[in-house]
Amino acid sequence: MLRHLINLVLSILPPSRFFGLRYLLWRIAGVNLARGVKFCGRGWIYGRGSLSIAERTWLSPGVVFHTNIEAEIRLGSDCDIGPGVEFVLGSHAIGGEARRAGQGVARPILVGNGCWIGAKSLILGGVTIGDGAIIAAGSVVVRDVPKNTLVAGVPSIVKRQLQ
Repeated sequence: MLRHLINLVLSILPPSRFFGLRYLLWRIAGVNLARGVKFCGRGWIYGRGSLSIAERTWLSPGVVFHTNIEAEIRLGSDCDIGPGVEFVLGSHAIGGEARRAGQGVARPILVGNGCWIGAKSLILGGVTIGDGAIIAAGSVVVRDVPKNTLVAGVPSIVKRQLQ
């Protein structure tokens, strides 16, 4: 309930101001934010699960985290997360004919240091993104991304290695 109230309070602030207040309120709500994290507005944190964001990471307006108490979301240091990016831990096993969305499952999302995730990308549970990787705008990441790699597409595929 506390995270929901904080989401509501922060939604009325200008999206790229009051970083100190945002930092303080998210810390009170149990989000593990390191020093120098800039969390812009118009985003949302759903659920009561573990969310950790390391030093100097930038979260653009509209970033959404769907947390779950069964799995964590962890972002490394010096990352840049574009507008409208969503992190979704949960899914379902395939159920029977009467209800195809079977038992709920949640798997962690781990993002390495120095990553750049482009606007409107979707990062699904069970994914690890290696250090220095780039996720092109609009990508849907459904499998691990090696370090220093550029991926793009739906679903995302490796486009090239980075130096």
